[in-house]
Amino acid sequence: MNAYSIYRISETIRIMIFVVLTMLFFNFYPITAIMIILLAFFNDVPIMAIAYDRTGLEKSPVRWNMEQVITVATSMGIVGVVGSFGMLLFAMDWLKLDVPHIQTYVFLKMAVAGHLVLFVARTKGYFWEQPWPAPIMIWSAVITKLAATLLAAYGFGLIAPISWPEIALIWGYSISSAFVTDVVKVQVYHHFKRRAAT
Repeated sequence: MNAYSIYRISETIRIMIFVVLTMLFFNFYPITAIMIILLAFFNDVPIMAIAYDRTGLEKSPVRWNMEQVITVATSMGIVGVVGSFGMLLFAMDWLKLDVPHIQTYVFLKMAVAGHLVLFVARTKGYFWEQPWPAPIMIWSAVITKLAATLLAAYGFGLIAPISWPEIALIWGYSISSAFVTDVVKVQVYHHFKRRAAT
């Protein structure tokens, strides 16, 4: 439940603040309404598998620490906003893409990075350490990421298609963003641990 709460709060910050700030400062929608619906669907499928996840157990009863939950989630969300702006500015200023293709870049970045944030949020340590996620959680994320990737590649009349090298670039950027998010998360948890020890 703790991981789910952190994930949902950080995703809300990551998507909503980014979209609103982009509309205010750049005067266009970074993702379309259909993309928002697709993101919600692609994010909710792996979330349903979280009930089967393998997580570490605490040695004593756990109480909700809302300050910690909000701080961790907000930190992760802010890293996600910065990462999304990095992708937006890269597509706008470096690649000089038109708005529909910029939207596809942002959509795929949010779809891939969003699932990776789920794996980041599930533990207090680094996401590559044990206990590893349950297979159903991994496969649900892989299938929905693959669906988002195919949608970005072929468009299917819903979004502007982009090339496979561009998709590889977005995947690499999203994976790098997940590692940065994970480091920030671990540092926030360490801060709370040090504070509790004093």
